[in-house]
Amino acid sequence: MSEVTETITVEQAKRPFFLGVDVGGTNIKIGLVDDNGSMIVYRSIPTEEPKGPADAFVRVKHVLAEIVSTLGINQDEVKAAGLATPGTMDIPAGMLLEPHNLPHWYNFPVKQTLEDQLGIPVTFVNDANAAAFGEYWIGSGREFCSMVLLTIGTGVGGGIIVNDVLVDGEHSHGSECGHIIIDMNDDAREIPTGQKGHLEAYASGTAIIKRTAEALEVGRQSSLSARIEAGESLSPLMVSQEADQGDELSLEIVLETARYLGIGIVSLMHTIDPGAVVLGGAIDFGGHDTSLGCRFLGRIKEEVQKRAFPVPAEKTVVDFARLGGDAGYLGAAGTARAQFHRDSQKRAQ
Repeated sequence: MSEVTETITVEQAKRPFFLGVDVGGTNIKIGLVDDNGSMIVYRSIPTEEPKGPADAFVRVKHVLAEIVSTLGINQDEVKAAGLATPGTMDIPAGMLLEPHNLPHWYNFPVKQTLEDQLGIPVTFVNDANAAAFGEYWIGSGREFCSMVLLTIGTGVGGGIIVNDVLVDGEHSHGSECGHIIIDMNDDAREIPTGQKGHLEAYASGTAIIKRTAEALEVGRQSSLSARIEAGESLSPLMVSQEADQGDELSLEIVLETARYLGIGIVSLMHTIDPGAVVLGGAIDFGGHDTSLGCRFLGRIKEEVQKRAFPVPAEKTVVDFARLGGDAGYLGAAGTARAQFHRDSQKRAQ
């Protein structure tokens, strides 16, 4: 089953249908949605990465055939598919270039290959951008004409949508929100590729672990130490748990992370002037469901209020994402739907 999204029946659906395919290093999430973005069917299959993309897309084709058969619909009612992948890409060429967690998928024409298998048009999009479009279409950003998504996990991903259009950029590197600069000093923290001062170097899960470990190494007292000495590995979840129990260092790390995010968000606000900035990904410290998550979000908003121009500070919504792990394939389907309707309008003119 999907993580947070409820399904509807075919009888309840508004035709036509669109397929979303979200490729990860471990699994490929596949969802069929209607024209309103309501999910009809969800499937997940193993990526089996060493077998490469050609094999994976044959299995995606079989999943679509099974879905169509099970639902009793005509396959020509599925008008388009959206394909979301991680990694560097050449979107106009439909090429996946060097996805670090998919080493057997390097330099592969994924868009055309999936089109050949499915027999329908395919839109190709970065996975973070797809998640952003999902939130924009039917999630936390659905009331706005423009939105930014920050996904906080091992790294910091991002996506930007303005008037239904994803900001992919001239070189397919647009919307890399985790790589805006928040520290220009020579001793700024580095990301794994060696660049300094990026938001990701301060606010990602990797950064949370590094900053916490550094504090413990210089002798900061923390309940984390006992857990580490007992054999547990330091993780953002551990920091979150101890912060929730009142550990001073852990809470400091959480709120410091919020401060860094607030600084980055202000730069995005002043560049794009979005209706909303939405926070997704695995690291949200419990979101709205915990006092720690609410405090984390509140600290971000405090930093935004302190640094942003008055009008965007007052009017820009900053909130948690709603769709969880469903956002990627729903957003991929949404990009396919948007392109289908744009093409239909052009044909009608």
